[in-house]
Amino acid sequence: MIVVGLTGSIGMGKSTTARLFAEEGIPVNDADEVVHRLYRGKAVEPIGKAFPGTVTDGAVDRAALSRTLTKNPAKFVELERIVHPLVREEERQFVESHRQAGAALVVLDIPLLFETDGADRVDAIVVVSTDEETQRQRVMARPGMTDEKFALLKSRQLPDSRKRERADFIIDSAHGIDAARRQVRDVIAALKARQPQE
Repeated sequence: MIVVGLTGSIGMGKSTTARLFAEEGIPVNDADEVVHRLYRGKAVEPIGKAFPGTVTDGAVDRAALSRTLTKNPAKFVELERIVHPLVREEERQFVESHRQAGAALVVLDIPLLFETDGADRVDAIVVVSTDEETQRQRVMARPGMTDEKFALLKSRQLPDSRKRERADFIIDSAHGIDAARRQVRDVIAALKARQPQE
């Protein structure tokens, strides 16, 4: 089984690309989705202790947590110390269950793949990319996004040019969904061709 790491900076089209892999029948583990689940489960108690006032009705209030982190970006390290091991365990279980089920490929959708040493845990890396202007337009259209927040998010991510250098495959998301889908199919075909034939 080939484990694929899918990544891309904010606004590059990574989530859409992950959906295209899923539509082609490839199991996808979405790290952001896992975090959402953890914010209603295992992560609630430790985050509540470390970040007072960020838990509401038994779940982490993402808006309150975001405000806390925007005021004090150094606290990101503390949050990551809590969340990353929990995410990794979920990821490990996902890979193992699909390995046992005989899947040929799985995709780990990891926004901070390079920043969290995720490249060491995958067999191939797919980077989703677009031009800076398209990225900015997409990000600034998000609810509640500000220049300050965008700058903070970008500062925590490896520059797109560096990600592209380390990619095995690059999906250019600037040309619409059909073009992206064709690129995804090409990547799947190339990866399956790497596997030894039984």
